[in-house]
Amino acid sequence: MAAFSSLTDRLSNAFKHLKSKGKLSESDIDGTIREIRRALLDADVALDVVRSFTGRVRERALGAEVSQALNPAQQVVKIVNEELTSILGQGVDRPLNFAKNPPTVIMLAGLQGAGKTTLAGKLGYWLKDAGHTPLLVAADLQRPNAVTQLQVVGERAGVPVFAPEKGVQSDGGDAVSAPGETTGDPVQVARDSIVLAQTKLYDTVIIDTAGRLGVDEVLMKQARDIRDAVNPDEILFVIDAMIGQDAVQTARAFDEGVDFTGVVLSKLDGDARGGAALSVASVTGKPILFASTGEGLKDFEVFHPDRMASRILDMGDILTLIEQAQRQFDEEEARKAAAKMSEGTFGLDDFLDQLQQVRKLGSMKSLLGMIPGMAQHRKELEQFDEKEIDRTEAIIRSMTPQERRNPKIIDGSRRARIAYGAGTTVSAVNGLLQRFEQAAKMMKRMSNNAGMGGIPGFGGPASRGGKKGKKNKKKVSRSGNPMKREAEEKALRDKLAGKSKSGGSAFAKKPQNPALPAGLQDMLEANGNPDLPPNLGGGLSGLFG
Repeated sequence: MAAFSSLTDRLSNAFKHLKSKGKLSESDIDGTIREIRRALLDADVALDVVRSFTGRVRERALGAEVSQALNPAQQVVKIVNEELTSILGQGVDRPLNFAKNPPTVIMLAGLQGAGKTTLAGKLGYWLKDAGHTPLLVAADLQRPNAVTQLQVVGERAGVPVFAPEKGVQSDGGDAVSAPGETTGDPVQVARDSIVLAQTKLYDTVIIDTAGRLGVDEVLMKQARDIRDAVNPDEILFVIDAMIGQDAVQTARAFDEGVDFTGVVLSKLDGDARGGAALSVASVTGKPILFASTGEGLKDFEVFHPDRMASRILDMGDILTLIEQAQRQFDEEEARKAAAKMSEGTFGLDDFLDQLQQVRKLGSMKSLLGMIPGMAQHRKELEQFDEKEIDRTEAIIRSMTPQERRNPKIIDGSRRARIAYGAGTTVSAVNGLLQRFEQAAKMMKRMSNNAGMGGIPGFGGPASRGGKKGKKNKKKVSRSGNPMKREAEEKALRDKLAGKSKSGGSAFAKKPQNPALPAGLQDMLEANGNPDLPPNLGGGLSGLFG
């Protein structure tokens, strides 16, 4: 995540000098702790949290669990990971508290600009996707156009909004009311929303409340009045992950003022230092329940302290990646696509369907950032063009149905027509068709040789055979002598590697992660080439050059 990118880099550098040492001295550990302390302070983590964190890490690192470990450096990283998980809220993470008798009432509180209104829409969308029937309530009658904003967000999320009062509106850029003035009774709006929810059978009510630029008694009194009027099941404190050291004081003030039950981190995609996120759970003892990671409605996820710690230490977050893929991929359609791949009838229409499924997973930069070791290749990831899928879709949609089913009929004149229709060049069309052909062959080999669990791109590594899996299988099985067979396989691999250097398939050279852009294959090899989460499917294969 962008908010932790600097901290990730600093912590990774702190561990580098330990890797080459078979035994760690006290000075080695002290030097590492010193670097960790600097990294946390630079990230704006609260001083008390830094002191307790580094103290625990040092005590454990000097103990028997490191001195007796076979790999002391890895053991130190493990200790840091566990302690980082602890300050992020290990043991206090929990799901939302739902009322036994609906509706469940969720009240959002926080400073102005923290992102409460946008978060209300994201939470409503998330609950709706989980099978609930949420209702958004516009109880922020103070900020200009806050009610209108919630209505727009609710419409995008497909969630109804209860807004009996218009609140402060602007006309031509000038607020019609003085700053801080309200034009209705937010407490009555909140109270009426509960009655409406009971009447219309909404099972969840999300109340968006007003904020202030700073903590004051007027803000707290209004928040307490709304709390007392609706008796919420959850009071979620929304905090901007970019506000720095002030996060601790703000969190304490709201905890004392309204006694919130959980925390939501917003703007984790920002480029600030993000230390506030590492301080709030430790200081208040209240769990971080959700994290907002972008501007889209789907850029919202349940907060898991252990997974966040892994991301900060550049150890990836494969579990979240798999969960996202499982939610979005249609298993039945994936089985059909797998069957088409194995039969060699996988066409550009099917490829387009796969791309659209991949698009549902969200930002490619975010997805690739969940793969272990990617932080050290941040520059390459930043140069990653998110619009490549749009350009690919434009090219495919410029083809006729017959051309999509059978790309082999696309000759020079057809390519020129497709390029003109897609607003691109003939060379771009040629590149896509070549990559698609290579990916189709590779996925067919995977389908025939790795079992294909039902999702396109599933299974083990791609076949190490040549162009035709059957022919290569015969070639490999000529000898029953294991040593001779191994020599034959090596010769075949060398032949394929030579072909790749001379302009052949780039996938033959690096078969382990076929669904990744070819330009990122080298990065993964440097990090042990971790297997892709299977649910990403084969939709990305052949997309990028």
